[in-house]
Amino acid sequence: MNFFDAIKICFIKYTNFSDRASRSEFWLFYLFTSIVNLILLVVNPDPYASVSMIFTLATVIPSTAVLARRLHDINRSVWWYLIALTVIGIIPLIYWFCKKGDQGENQFGDQPLA
Repeated sequence: MNFFDAIKICFIKYTNFSDRASRSEFWLFYLFTSIVNLILLVVNPDPYASVSMIFTLATVIPSTAVLARRLHDINRSVWWYLIALTVIGIIPLIYWFCKKGDQGENQFGDQPLA
């Protein structure tokens, strides 16, 4: 999956919280949002600028959806994301986001890149 395909898929499936997302889809969308936010910060250093706020609001739901689909790819419920509220909980989340997804079908659907 290339960079632009990952962005396109994430915006097409922006309300799909039930399928699975591959590592590349998740990380490339995260990279896209980070790069755009960095550019907007350089262009206008005010974090409450309207363009930056609009982009952030426009990507909240797609980011949450791809996060949920990524957790589904490793056969975890989206409720596991709540461990990020603890300080130590961020470590297993980063590990799970980097972990290879389940081969074949799991309870959340077919393999995403099959």
